[in-house]
Amino acid sequence: MSDEAQILEPSVSSEYWRGAISWVPDGDTWRPWRLPPERADRAHAPVLVGHAQMAAGVRAELRTDASGLSLPLTYEYDAPGFVDVTVEDALHRRVELTSGSHVLEVDLPDGEHEVRLWLPQAGHTTVGALTLKAATAVAPLAQRPRWITYGSSITQCSAAAGPSQTWPAIAATTLGWDLTCLGFGGQCHLDPIAEHAIAQTPADVISLCLGINIHGRTSFNERSFAPQISGFVERVRAAHPEATIAVITPIGCPARENSADHDGLTLVQMREAIGEVVAALNAHDGRITVIDGLSIIGTDEEKLLHDGLHPGPEGYQLMGQRLASALSALTPAPATH
Repeated sequence: MSDEAQILEPSVSSEYWRGAISWVPDGDTWRPWRLPPERADRAHAPVLVGHAQMAAGVRAELRTDASGLSLPLTYEYDAPGFVDVTVEDALHRRVELTSGSHVLEVDLPDGEHEVRLWLPQAGHTTVGALTLKAATAVAPLAQRPRWITYGSSITQCSAAAGPSQTWPAIAATTLGWDLTCLGFGGQCHLDPIAEHAIAQTPADVISLCLGINIHGRTSFNERSFAPQISGFVERVRAAHPEATIAVITPIGCPARENSADHDGLTLVQMREAIGEVVAALNAHDGRITVIDGLSIIGTDEEKLLHDGLHPGPEGYQLMGQRLASALSALTPAPATH
């Protein structure tokens, strides 16, 4: 390539922009969606649709010798957000954003490096084209296992130190996996639109962190919880017959462990029910793994929960390390892209 600026526009077909289910034009910018926008009118869940337009796990990534990068973006939220730029998996620069329009300008070190630009995991962000300055080498990263992880706010990780320090980002970086993060604060209720998103997205590994929002909102009761989990996992399997699937039970939450929701379910009972569901499915499948959430954050580690429920930055860092270790024991299906 020449040493002129290289322009990388967001799109689902881009090898450089990763983690979005779709990109929707928004004036002169593009808005990342983590659920299929064409199904938004059938979601019947406005808060979920709002969270689907938050950029958790969405990033640009490449190998380049560019001297710097430039990205116009807008950010709207009631709290500051951050853009993380990593070089060779180490944080190079973290830029704080307030609501409004910005042009991000970041110098890069000399030489050819693996570079990632992580968008804020909370708030609504739109981006223009990424410009790479004085680049003679620009290439997508090598093919890697594609990983979808679905969950709640504990998967979206709003309280992480930055978007490269959410537990899915840490695990993906550690394992060398291509992440699609379907973590939605307060909105992990086995919604059909989430199931469609998983079904339409190529995946070699799928993890499903289930239970905490269902407990908090009493989405299902003792009668319906296990069948709903079973049906959701079965339909994910049908859409991805060769993928490796893991179901992660709720992490420890001392205040809720034996506290029944409105229909009598406790977290202890939910973990037991998920284990029974996976055991029954494995009688026919044999390739679904349960990861015990208590092995990721235990009930004796409440200090890691900044509000008694959600991990803080240290907790998400530890979750990333522990889940990377747990997920590394799985054997990804052959890469699908």
